[in-house]
Amino acid sequence: MKNRILGRTGATISEIGFGAWQIGGAWGDVSEEDGKRALNAALDAGVTFVDTADVYGDGRSEKIIAAVLKERGGEKPFVATKAGRRLNPHVADGYTAANIEAFIDRSLANLGVETLDLVQLHCPPTEVFYRPDMFGALDDLTVKGKIRNYGVSVSNVEEALKAIEYPGVATIQIIYNIFRQRPHDLFFEQAQKKKNVGIIVRVPLASGLLSGKITADTKFADDDHRKFNRNGEFFDVGETFAGVPLDVALEAVEQVRPLVPQGASMAQFALAWILQSPAVSVVIPGARNEAQAKANAATSELPAIPAETLAALADVYERLIKVHVHQKW
Repeated sequence: MKNRILGRTGATISEIGFGAWQIGGAWGDVSEEDGKRALNAALDAGVTFVDTADVYGDGRSEKIIAAVLKERGGEKPFVATKAGRRLNPHVADGYTAANIEAFIDRSLANLGVETLDLVQLHCPPTEVFYRPDMFGALDDLTVKGKIRNYGVSVSNVEEALKAIEYPGVATIQIIYNIFRQRPHDLFFEQAQKKKNVGIIVRVPLASGLLSGKITADTKFADDDHRKFNRNGEFFDVGETFAGVPLDVALEAVEQVRPLVPQGASMAQFALAWILQSPAVSVVIPGARNEAQAKANAATSELPAIPAETLAALADVYERLIKVHVHQKW
């Protein structure tokens, strides 16, 4: 497993992380035992970065992580969580120092720790990015010792660029994949070269599309966001299938498929494409079981993608995908 530095946190972490949304909920039925086995498999394979949130299964994900780490003992991975989405309604005025501290206290209890490695505001309303007092409150929580670092999980590039204006923002979590290429331009340059901000890449497989296993006939469970949030009914549609219309995305997948090198799965190929960018600190694919976790981790061993293949992927994006997503996120 290759390692990278998580921006100004200075932490050395695995370039493949473990995204713990799937073991919390909203991805169909994943048992607690399957979740534990998946996380253990990732950690056994050299993963040292785990990303979760307080709303994943209403704390279930955080508690599973705590149980696994307690049972394993020894050196702990870097665990990042998120706060803010517990607000109901989820509005900018709810982002107060008192509310965020209460959420952080709950995550401290769920994870069984005295200090959180990293807390990320969880895709807050855009207005929050223009409220310095919120970021000042996070500075205060750092001084209190409840958090070591803080960052923001953002919905779009504009929010990312605004967030890194705050000197305390150590990381940005953003969607970036073969079907969502816009962050690679101005934002990555600003984050890496000018701000030394760590970049955490989520939704790397476009909600499973880039695994190559989803078809027009695939059925999703009622509690799977790929069914209940298909049109953005509950949260930003860009979080589901990367915001690409399913029929368009499936056509693009078939054009990506011949580009996958022998010996690699399409999912591994999609993760490797993300890691081509030196600005990326870590990519956080989810895993429902041990096999997926092991396969994700093995991506770190793949060779670099040839320039002609990168050019072919860029062409697929330009022809089929860009018009649907580029200016939205």
